[in-house]
Amino acid sequence: MLRYSIIFLIVALIAGFLGFGGIAGAATGIAKILFYVFVVVFVISLVTGKKIL
Repeated sequence: MLRYSIIFLIVALIAGFLGFGGIAGAATGIAKILFYVFVVVFVISLVTGKKIL
C-alpha cells in the first residue's frame, strides 16, 4: 500500500511539472489517503502483533 502511495505521489509531481494541475491535485489526494490508510494498518498490526496485509 505504501508503494501505491509513492507511485501516486510521483504521478502528481510529474503532472504538476507538466502543467496538469487537476490531475496533480487528484493524484496528491489519493496518495495522502493511501498513506494514512497505510499508517493506520501499520499501527494496528504493531499493537496486535499480527500481519494484516
